[in-house]
Amino acid sequence: MIRIKQIFCLFPLLYMGLESHAQTSPKPIGIVDLIDHVTAFSPSLAADSATVDIRAAQLRETAANALPNLKLNYQADLGSNNNVAGPYMAFGIVPSNSRGVRTESTTKATLTNLGIVSLDWEVYNFGAYKAQNAVAKSELVVERSKFAQRRYQTRAIAIDDYLSLLKLQDMLSIQASNISRNEQINRSILSLARSGVRPGVDTSIAGAELSKSRLNYIEMDNTYRQVQLDIAAISGLNPESIVADSTILDRLKSLEVNLSVKLTDSSSHPLLDFYKSNYLSSVEKENLVKKAYNPKVSLQAAAWSRGSSIDANDNFNSLSNGLEWQRENYLVGVGISYNLFDLRRRQLKLRTQKASSNFYLKELQQERLMLSNAALQAGLEISTAHKRLDEIPNQLKAAAAGYRQKLSLYKNGLTDIIELNAALTILYRAETDFVNAKYLYIRALFQKAIATNQVDSLLNTLK
Repeated sequence: MIRIKQIFCLFPLLYMGLESHAQTSPKPIGIVDLIDHVTAFSPSLAADSATVDIRAAQLRETAANALPNLKLNYQADLGSNNNVAGPYMAFGIVPSNSRGVRTESTTKATLTNLGIVSLDWEVYNFGAYKAQNAVAKSELVVERSKFAQRRYQTRAIAIDDYLSLLKLQDMLSIQASNISRNEQINRSILSLARSGVRPGVDTSIAGAELSKSRLNYIEMDNTYRQVQLDIAAISGLNPESIVADSTILDRLKSLEVNLSVKLTDSSSHPLLDFYKSNYLSSVEKENLVKKAYNPKVSLQAAAWSRGSSIDANDNFNSLSNGLEWQRENYLVGVGISYNLFDLRRRQLKLRTQKASSNFYLKELQQERLMLSNAALQAGLEISTAHKRLDEIPNQLKAAAAGYRQKLSLYKNGLTDIIELNAALTILYRAETDFVNAKYLYIRALFQKAIATNQVDSLLNTLK
C-alpha cells in the first residue's frame, strides 16, 4: 500500500508546466454525483419503470378474476308463434318459440317481452384463483428485478464510461506534454541547423514528429468528446460540463481489502435476482397448470319476468298486452363441472412448463458462475496491477533520464535525430503505461465491486 501511495504521488509531476486539457475544463463532477444523475434521468430506466406499473395493474386485474358475473337483460320481440312438437339441437342459431302447437298453422303477429337478472359465479375451483394471483405476483417480482438489473447495468456502464473519461483526460495531458517536448526539439534543431551544426533534414524529421503528436492529440480529443456525449445521453448533463475528478484515484487505492465477498446460492445480486425471479415465477406457473384443470364449482341464479300478447287460452290479443309483465320466476342452482380430457391437457402443459423452469434454472446457474468468475478475474487483475505499479516508476525514471541524456548528446552533436526520437518514444510509452496501469487498477476495483454487488459500498466511501 505504501508503494502504491508513492506511485500515485508521482503522477501529478507529469503535468507540471504543461498546457493541460484539464486546466481549461469546467469543475469536475464526482462519480457519485454522476451515478445519481444517471439513476434519476436515464431514458431506458424510465421505460423499464413504466413496465413495472403495467405488471402492477395486471396483478390488480388478476385479483378480480374471482368476481361473479351479474347480468341484466331485457328484450321485446315481435313475431309469430307457430310451433310443432319434437326435439332439436339449437346450435346457437335456432330462436326459442314456446308453446304454439296448434291444429292449424298461423302466422299472426305476437308481442312478447322478457327481463332477466342472472348470476353466474365460479365460487370454488380448488386453488386456481390463488394460483393465478401467485403467478401475477411473481411476474410483478420479475419485472421489478428486471428493472433493478437494468439500473445496475446502466450504473455499471456509467462507471466504465467515467473511468474511460478519466483515462482520456490523463492521456490528453501526456500528449500535450509530448507535443511540448517535440516543440522544444524542433526549436533546438532549427537553431542548430541555422548555425550549420545539424543538417536540414533533421528539421523535416522533427517537424513530422511534431505534426504526428498533434494529430494524435486531435484523435484523442475526439474520442474524449464522444465519451462525454455517451455519458450525457444517460445522465442528462451538458456534455461540455462532464469532466472526471482525478482525486478519485487517491481515494480508491486502498479499498480493495473490503471487496472479498464471494457469491453463494443465497446471495442477493441485481444481476442474479432477475434470473432467480424468472425461475420462481416459472415454478408458480407449474402450480397454476396443476390447478387450472381442476373441477369447478359454480353458483347460478336467475330471476325473470315475462309478458305476451297471447293469453293462457291461446287467444291472440292486442299487441300492447305483450309489453306488460305477467309472470315472474326465479331459479337458483349449484353445479360442478369437469372435463375428463383435461387430465391429458394438464399432463402435456405441465411437461412444457417444467422444461421452461429447467431452462431458467440453468440460466441462473450460468449467470452465478459468470459473476463468480468475473470476481476472480478482477481480483487477479488487482494483484497484477500492484505489480505493474511497483515496476513502472523504474521505467519512468529510466525513460526520463534516457531522454534527457539523448537530448543533451544531440545538442552537442554526439547522436542523431533517430536516436533522440527513439528516446522520446520510450518516455512517451512509459508515461502511457503508467496511465494504463492506473486505469486498469481502478477499473479492476470497480469490476470486482460490480461482480460482488458492492458498488454502493464503494461509492459511499467516495462521498
